[in-house]
Order: sequence, then structure tokens, then C-alpha cells
Amino acid sequence: MSATSDPIADMLTRVRNSVKAEHLKVDIPSSKMKVAIAKILKDEGFVKNYKIIEDNKQKILRIYLKYGSDNQSAILNLTRISKPGRRVYMQAKDLKPVLNNIGIWILSTPKGVITNKAAKKLNVGGEILCEIS
Repeated sequence: MSATSDPIADMLTRVRNSVKAEHLKVDIPSSKMKVAIAKILKDEGFVKNYKIIEDNKQKILRIYLKYGSDNQSAILNLTRISKPGRRVYMQAKDLKPVLNNIGIWILSTPKGVITNKAAKKLNVGGEILCEIS
């Protein structure tokens, strides 16, 4: 398996594909950034849970997807905003609610990987990694 140039986009694509296929879980090669994103997804109620599985090579991040009673996924839209070829940064004063607070942006800031709501409270800007609704 070849290394991807954008591991965050790979993670989001794996989750998006698993949601479309109505899988209960998805396995992703782990990194600190991906675990931070998974933690936000859990805290915001988009996924049930996540855990890190020890492996001989690289740890694996297993994300348990969340569905409603009508098999509707909690994740409706998952979009990569900032890409390796085109980084997107935003200052704290420019952060606005995403889809009338239905969705969130995940930002990489000097305070760590946080949501747009937390960044607004902490008055920090940063790189917008993705949008989730």
C-alpha cells in the first residue's frame, strides 16, 4: 500500500465510504491528528465511539459509526476544506456558525485540534481541516 499525500483526506474518504455502505465501523491507519479528529467527532455526536488498536507496524484507529432508528447516518456531509495544494486559514473574528450550528468545522490551531465553536470561545484562528454536518 502506498503512502497518501493527504492522510486526513484519506480518513474522511474512508468514513464517507463506510457511511454510504452502512458499515458499523471503519479502520484507519492512526496518527495523533486523526485521533484528535475522531475525538471531536465523538464529542459532537457524529460517531458512537473510537478506539486505538495496537499493531506491529502502525496503530489502527477504529471508528464506530452512528445511525438513527431509520438507518440514517449522523454524518450527512464530510468535506475536506484545506488541502496540501491549497491551505485555508481563518482568523478567530471571521469564524461563523456552520449551517446554523448544525455542522462544525474542525480546525488545527495553536491550542490543538478543536471545533470552530471552541476556537471562537478561545479567540484563536487556524487551518480549517474539514466541515462536518
